[in-house]
Amino acid sequence: MLQFVIKIILNGVAIFMVAKYLPGVELVSIQDAIILVIVLSVLNAVLRPILGFLAFPITVITLGLFSLVLNGAMVLLADYFLAGFAVRDLLIAIVFSLVLSLVNAAIDMVIGK
Repeated sequence: MLQFVIKIILNGVAIFMVAKYLPGVELVSIQDAIILVIVLSVLNAVLRPILGFLAFPITVITLGLFSLVLNGAMVLLADYFLAGFAVRDLLIAIVFSLVLSLVNAAIDMVIGK
């Protein structure tokens, strides 16, 4: 349980830093970043499998690149739900999700799953 809390806090700090340096992404506070981690986790756990199943043919045709669009859509949906988080457009959301995935992979390597 402690490892889970540490991972959420580290992801929140990582999101805050990425939002600080990536133009087009605005995040008000570190508390909003931690809430964003939780909202993105819930969206990815609940909505992402459904959208992944529905978009499977498009994903196959594009050789998996459409999954980047789905990740960006999850970020834009989180933008819709949170007042302290704003993303300018879909392209910025895709870049944000890519950088966030790389940072999350690094956190997983350090902490472990």
